[in-house]
Amino acid sequence: MLFVGLWCIIGGGVVVLLVAAIRNRKDQTCAGYEISMAGTGGQWFMNKKEVVDILTGNGSVPLKGRSLKRFDLRSMEDRLQKNVWIRDAELFFDNNQVLQVKIEEREPIARIFTAMGNSFYIDSSCERLPLSDKVSAKLPVFTGFPSEKVKVGKADSLLLHHIKQVSLFIQRDSFWMAQIAQTDIMPDRKFEMIPMVGNHVIEFGDGTDFDKKFGRLLQFYRLVLSKTGMDVYERLNVQYDRQVIGVKKGSYVAKIDSVQAARSVQNLIASAQKAMSDSANRQQDVRSQEMLSSVNNSPAKSPATTEKPPIPVSTALKRTNNSRKNSPVKGPSYETSTKPVKKASAPKPSGAKPSGTKPVPAKKPTPKAVMPKKT
Repeated sequence: MLFVGLWCIIGGGVVVLLVAAIRNRKDQTCAGYEISMAGTGGQWFMNKKEVVDILTGNGSVPLKGRSLKRFDLRSMEDRLQKNVWIRDAELFFDNNQVLQVKIEEREPIARIFTAMGNSFYIDSSCERLPLSDKVSAKLPVFTGFPSEKVKVGKADSLLLHHIKQVSLFIQRDSFWMAQIAQTDIMPDRKFEMIPMVGNHVIEFGDGTDFDKKFGRLLQFYRLVLSKTGMDVYERLNVQYDRQVIGVKKGSYVAKIDSVQAARSVQNLIASAQKAMSDSANRQQDVRSQEMLSSVNNSPAKSPATTEKPPIPVSTALKRTNNSRKNSPVKGPSYETSTKPVKKASAPKPSGAKPSGTKPVPAKKPTPKAVMPKKT
């Protein structure tokens, strides 16, 4: 009995302490608030001032200095989540009585124009989002949506799902993001894409097997349009499995089997890898030659690698037989002569004045006997 009574006393003390702590917390006031916003796009369609306006009723109910027991956090979260741009909101007080506001913003993934000309965004849950006057998002554009209603039927709901899949695929690929200017929705709810480069229309079909259709279109670009040009074909149809139908201007129809195209792409990849390997080898040879050239051109050279100075123009060359015997190169070799080459002078006309240099007098023959001069 003594043991049971002891535990009852301990339990009662804990309850009293908890009740006192709760009463003490309710008597405390809000020390302030901190707002953090999360999103994956990096573009904020709401700012913190708008969040504060929702929490305070446009400033009519202040937050700081207000008693904690007067805060209805669940009701405040519901008010925040009524905003179309807020996906989720979480509010709580930390140990310093600071109100923490965690906001997760919706991220638009596509911009849609209706048949009547109205425009809106959709997010990953196909929720309609209004346009913002703060940020203009760069997203894939879809035109010709048939319904103006916020709540759509089964057919339009499936169409929105296909728009979401195609738009997310385009955003993940930088090439298609740059190439696809817009996607038109046809009356039968199929897609026709208008490219940025090329004067042709891409008949895409519906959103099923969208990744395979983009793969076939990319192969056609690589194998055909890269050779013929982007303006040869008027229409490209990729909605049929394992083939691409290209309609040239002039009603000529050409079919490309996607299986054969895939093999050709593999061959192109192998050739590109081989070309890269050959290019790397050539670059290595060039580097080796440059290193040898730098060694030869360095100022400190050994006598064995010292190059001979160039032969002057005025220096005569004469053939030697000894250099041919000692040289490893089969052919005539030459050595320089230290004697200058005499140039033949042109004959001077009679009566011409002698030049500044005195000519060398001709040596006269010595006579055997000389007669004495007469006095």
